[in-house]
Amino acid sequence: MKRLCLAALVFIMSVFVVSCGKTAVKKVSEDSRITSESFAIVEAVKDAYIRKDAAGIENNTTRDGFRAITGAMKSFDSAELTFNPVLVEIDEGNVSVNVSWKGVWHKGGKTTEERGMAVFVLKGMPLKIDAVLRANPFKYPD
Repeated sequence: MKRLCLAALVFIMSVFVVSCGKTAVKKVSEDSRITSESFAIVEAVKDAYIRKDAAGIENNTTRDGFRAITGAMKSFDSAELTFNPVLVEIDEGNVSVNVSWKGVWHKGGKTTEERGMAVFVLKGMPLKIDAVLRANPFKYPD
């Protein structure tokens, strides 16, 4: 009886191990890869802005994108920005990332809070921010 139970237990365990070992790995779609890359670029520019790192912004933007961001920037002591991606549109080499954002800027004892919806337009290979449309989060504090 013990041998029969042991044999049944070994059989069940081997079936379990064999069935768990056959996992299908799905390939990441091109659109998914582009979306993830776009989110990472937008976050990298946001982090560089908070650190006031012009080189970090420049590395992730085109010439026009760099001008759009740095041209709108105002001085601040510290800033906190949160980005929530809403929608990504991919159209023949152009990627538009719609982001809902909230920000708090501190300058000389004054605090400015704003929120809005921005559209980051990315172009090229590798992708870089080319324009910031709608409510640019990098133009505060007023």
